Amino acid sequence: MSTGKTGSRWGQRVEGGNVGGRSVGSATLFLAVVLASGCGSREDGSGPYARRVAREIPRIERATGLSFKTPPKVEQRTREEVRRFLEQRFAEDLPPEELSGMERVYKRFGLVPANMDLRQFMLDLLTEQVAGYYDPKTKVLYVVEGSDEAIVGVTIAHELVHALQDQYFDLDSLQRARDDNDRAMAAQAVIEGQATLEQIASMLGSENVVAALPGGWERVRQMIRESQGGMPVFASAPLVLQETLLFPYLSGAEFMRRYKQAFPGQPPFDRMPTSTEQIMHDDRYFESRDEPVAIVFPPPLRGKVAYHNNLGEFETRLLLFEYLQDQSAAVRGAAGWDGDRYALVDLPAGEALLWVSVWDNAVDAAEFFDLLGRGLERRYGQPRAGTGERRTFQARGREYYVQIAEVDGRTVVYYADVPGGTSPRLVELSRVTLRQ
Repeated sequence: MSTGKTGSRWGQRVEGGNVGGRSVGSATLFLAVVLASGCGSREDGSGPYARRVAREIPRIERATGLSFKTPPKVEQRTREEVRRFLEQRFAEDLPPEELSGMERVYKRFGLVPANMDLRQFMLDLLTEQVAGYYDPKTKVLYVVEGSDEAIVGVTIAHELVHALQDQYFDLDSLQRARDDNDRAMAAQAVIEGQATLEQIASMLGSENVVAALPGGWERVRQMIRESQGGMPVFASAPLVLQETLLFPYLSGAEFMRRYKQAFPGQPPFDRMPTSTEQIMHDDRYFESRDEPVAIVFPPPLRGKVAYHNNLGEFETRLLLFEYLQDQSAAVRGAAGWDGDRYALVDLPAGEALLWVSVWDNAVDAAEFFDLLGRGLERRYGQPRAGTGERRTFQARGREYYVQIAEVDGRTVVYYADVPGGTSPRLVELSRVTLRQ
């Protein structure tokens, strides 16, 4: 989806976007501001949209090495029609119980405000941003009526790549990794990253333009931040939403630039990355192909699991930054990630959040344990009890517990956020299973 702004975590597939483990926006508006483009109005078979599509198609075919089987139709939609479309896709792809579980978890982690209505906020955010989208169900590329003409050209180039992807690959299935948010985000980064990269190549004749800018993709991120005045909903979004919206477009485009250098002429969809770790670290995909460890929880000792999923390295980094407000520490602390799993458990006394992460080695685990402990101390004060391998914090009627331990010969960090008076040891770590 090309939006009037940005790119994962919050979104089931709304062509080009996610909700709750997948992305929802795109950075094409800002790329338009950076790179410049233009376009006309309504598609009628011979109008300016048709001319734009006819001009873009051969460029995109050259850039991707694929040929369109059938050029997609291009139609206009009002912003109200787009809103109804988004509401329908939310209902289809992200059932209320799943969205509720995600929302509760992110509130427990402190990543979104306790009073936020996540569904309403995401619909407002997408409606504010969207300038166009390709719908794989109807095979139509829709442009939002009244969108800035400079953005429409970028939108069409970006969404044509999605239309071409859809003719060769089942994009929905690539992102249908239920209960594995990290894998879904990595897939989204490939899909949106390719569209962003080829959009740039189509517009400017080179995919290396942004990478050659002083500061590269980080400069694009900064320009997005500086442009927030025109996007009040995005400007008010918590950091986790802003960053995960940007991730598949910016980090994904850089990953796809490296991919094309490593595998020229080969589409990426037969060798998809399986984690955000592989998107962010060259060696984890292009050299060692470091696959994350799958973590299987035993049933909790008390209560019932209401929702479970994972964060991945990227969101673990965001969590550390939220707690520490120190970017270098957050990057360093998350760098040894090798897998994680959380569970939201309903208890008679309230909800509990349990989280197990596994690390490349004992040193990486110890660094994460220490930084998470520092973050908890910054948020909740000095630990009430525990030193060394266990620490317990208390605040606002809750207990926060962090422990470093060994499971199946690997070093893990266990975190629990439970109602006051409840034992945080709701999982027998000896019964946690690690699967490579």
